[in-house]
Parts: sequence; C-alpha cells; structure tokens
Amino acid sequence: MLNNLSNRSLSQWISGDGPEGDIVLSSRIRLARNLEKYPFPNRASKEERKAVIAEVREAISGIEDYRLHYIEMADLPELERELLVEKHLVSPVHATDGPEKGVFIDDNEKISIMVNEEDHIRLQVLTAGLQLKEAWGIASELDDILEDKLDIAFSKRWGFLTACPTNLGTGLRASVMVHLPALNLTNNIGKMLTAVSQLGLAVRGLYGEGSESIGNLYQISNQVTLGHSEKDIMENLVTVTQQVINQERKAREALQQDVKVIDNVKRSYGILKYAYQLSSDEAIRLLSNVKLGIDMGIIDYVEDKVLRELMILIRPAHIQKMHGKELVTIERDIKRAELVQALLKS
Repeated sequence: MLNNLSNRSLSQWISGDGPEGDIVLSSRIRLARNLEKYPFPNRASKEERKAVIAEVREAISGIEDYRLHYIEMADLPELERELLVEKHLVSPVHATDGPEKGVFIDDNEKISIMVNEEDHIRLQVLTAGLQLKEAWGIASELDDILEDKLDIAFSKRWGFLTACPTNLGTGLRASVMVHLPALNLTNNIGKMLTAVSQLGLAVRGLYGEGSESIGNLYQISNQVTLGHSEKDIMENLVTVTQQVINQERKAREALQQDVKVIDNVKRSYGILKYAYQLSSDEAIRLLSNVKLGIDMGIIDYVEDKVLRELMILIRPAHIQKMHGKELVTIERDIKRAELVQALLKS
C-alpha cells in the first residue's frame, strides 16, 4: 500500500466529476469516535494508544466491502506524510511526528480513517462535487460496523463523547470545498462569509481549521454537532451551499463582459504557460483565474479537469514526489512551472 500511495498522483475525489462541480470541488463527511475504556489520545499512555490501534485494526480487518489498508504514520517519511495532507487524507496535526498514530485508506483514496488523532477514530469520506448524501451513506455504513465491533464512548445526554466539546453529540463534521472567485472580484465575499457564519456554519481555508484561503478556495462546514441530528446538519449545509452557489453564479454573470476579468484570465493563462518558475501560492492563484475563465466560457482550450488536478499536483510534496527527492524552493518553483506547462499542452 505504501508504494501504491507514493505512485498514485490523484485521489478519486479530485480527479472525478460531481454535481455543481464548477463551484463545489468536493464534499466531506467526518465522524469523531472514541473507545469507551481508554482516555482520549492526548491523555492516553503509549500502551493505551497501542491498544486502541490494535482494537481498531481488528475491527476493520473484517470489513470486506471496502479495501482498507493500514499505514503506521511513524513508518512514513516526512515527505510521504505531507503528501497525505495535500491529498486531504490526513490532517496536518496527524502528519506531525508522534507515536502510535495510524491511518486506514481505501484503494480510491475516497475513505480515510485516522487512528489516535485528536480522537481515537476520525472517519472521513471524500467525494467529488456536491455529494454529501453519498458521502454520508458510506460513512454511516462504516460507522455502524465499527459500533457493532467496538465499545464506543456514548452518553444518553451528550451523545458521542469527543476530545473537543465542539464535536459532542453526533460527532459529525460535514463540509464542502468551494471555488468563489467571482464573489471575491465583485467584493461580495465578505458579505457571504458573514451571512454563512450567522447561519451557524464556519468558513475556513484550503486545509481546514487554522488555514487561510488560497486561490479563492474555501471550506464551509457545520460548527455545532450537539442538539442537531445528522440529517439536520447536512440539510442545513446543502441549503446554504446552494445559496452560495447561486450568489457565485450571479456574480459570474455580472462579470461576463468585464474587460478586466477577461484580460486577467488570459494573462494568468499566459503566465502559467510561459513562466520559468512558479511559487505554490502564485500558481494556485493563477489556476483559480483560469478555472474561472473556463467556467465562464472565456477559455475553451483547456479542460476543467486539468485545472482541478493541478490544484493538488502543484503542492510542494507532490512536486518533490514526482522527482523522487527533496528539492529546495527554487528547484520546486522551476519544476512546478514545467509541470503546469506540460499538462496545459496535453
């Protein structure tokens, strides 16, 4: 599985197409669960964390419908761990050095189950486009299997018990990753962020909590899990996301004949096609502009799929993995420009 992970460039959720895919790049369902008889990971001893891994591995080994492979995080070089972060298969916290941490990943990299992150179990499912219901169906099935085989910490009053109080209740964090360049260009992004927050949702950057938005990419997710059913949480997120989609589409319509926007799209394409070096942040900003151009019909000679894939492939760990070694910043920037130009030509 380690070799498969290293050699596979893209996860199914980023290379596939999904509903509302011009604006919603992906949907994610994440469930937080803990084993009743052990302290939370940050308070557990080495032996207790090992015992958690052993019990979870035993429970998952009997799941035949999904090909889940276990990886011990300590066995992965730092570059491989960063690769998993860039693919959104593990959190940045889980990728840091630390004993008794693991992850289960399926063949399509659609499912990942982190063991001994903030909670004993962090089960997540990623899908392309706006497909929260589909992601929930898989996550719920896996959760039911684990509950049948493990003693999960649960309170009749509080619901599922979690290390962080904000995850109490359902333990569900549902999120969508959206591309909102037109709302930024029309200076309406601030109003949207405020409105979304007032509806009980959180807006974060590309890599979730603590990260900033890059390339007009945002994650919208529920903030509260206690006192709300899974159905209510997902329906609220879908409703709000549809409103955001509508606002982004209206903003794009308003920009359809804007000379500055058309010029910016084509200049961005020119830089991507001919630059000798590109930093990661510059590349993703330019790709965002070109993706907007594709979605608005300004550019018709690049496939949208190529842009979506490049948003992951240009990240530092991916660049270094392609070349089989660690690279200093200037080397990465040159190789990144070469990669972008090769894929744009294809």
